[in-house]
Amino acid sequence: MSDNQASQSDTRPLAVTMGEPAGVGPELIARLWRDRESLSLPPFLYVGAVEALRVADPDLPLQPVSLAKEARDAFSCALPVIDVSLSEPVKLGELNPANGPAVVGAIDAACDLALKGEVSAIVTAPIHKAALYKAGFTAPGHTEYLARRCGMVDTASVMMLAAQDLRVVPVTIHIALKDVPKTLTADAIIHAGMVTDHDLKTRFGIEKPRIAVAGLNPHAGEDGAMGMEEATHITPAIWALRDEGVDVTGPLPADTLFHAEARARFDAVLCMYHDQALIPLKTLDFWGGVNITLGLPIIRTSPDHGTALQLAGTGEARTESMLAAIRKAAEMAEKAAS
Repeated sequence: MSDNQASQSDTRPLAVTMGEPAGVGPELIARLWRDRESLSLPPFLYVGAVEALRVADPDLPLQPVSLAKEARDAFSCALPVIDVSLSEPVKLGELNPANGPAVVGAIDAACDLALKGEVSAIVTAPIHKAALYKAGFTAPGHTEYLARRCGMVDTASVMMLAAQDLRVVPVTIHIALKDVPKTLTADAIIHAGMVTDHDLKTRFGIEKPRIAVAGLNPHAGEDGAMGMEEATHITPAIWALRDEGVDVTGPLPADTLFHAEARARFDAVLCMYHDQALIPLKTLDFWGGVNITLGLPIIRTSPDHGTALQLAGTGEARTESMLAAIRKAAEMAEKAAS
């Protein structure tokens, strides 16, 4: 972040993308804007199709803006919007790949605003990857796509999940469990550890982060009796991270890493695969989890849930995770500027 960007952090809005227009994203955004005062929300602008908002909340006051800086003044009276046109009408709960380019276009527009320093961070509503793949989307997901938009390789970005007093970083993510041992590498663990340490310092305000590293196997391998990955991959990565000045501990048995006393000893946990990270986090706070992208020149958060097509238009979708994502993005932007 440039000095000029940092100096604007207390006045710049957040950008919130629409996500899948037939899902719950636009509805959650509309509901949170209506509750902005009682929730003391920071100003944000919506980047996406106005039509999706109208379908979700026909009476929502909207204010089209051409510049992000106009959003702050408009926010108290109307939801500021930068419109991205859809190809076909929205039908709640029904995916339409023809609208995939608009979904991607909203992400692109918000990312560009962040890269130019016009918004302090972006919050992305959930996308439906299968529908986007049919529209030509080639990235594995939001996290990797944002890395590409920032001119980086997919692996530059690191996914963190946060809830209450737990932050977890899965080193391998959306792959079959049987493929984890052959995909996991010391280099991947080192990269995740270095990025996590850097961003905990610069975007979370933690001067000396403490990072735990989970083992892959039960009992962290028990000296090779239950697997050798701890000796061949994880321990060498820990040594390398320590050589770089990272305060890292492990490999530790995953079954003793997440109780209250253990969580108090660490600021984040590197986990070796998806469910090792997500099960404790969602058990601790199923509704309030936040997906955070580390390692990029921009700040990005997202609710830790999907498009919930079956709930779209019912009024039953819960706002906690989207609310937490907005608040976390604003908090990180302030920490990054300080």
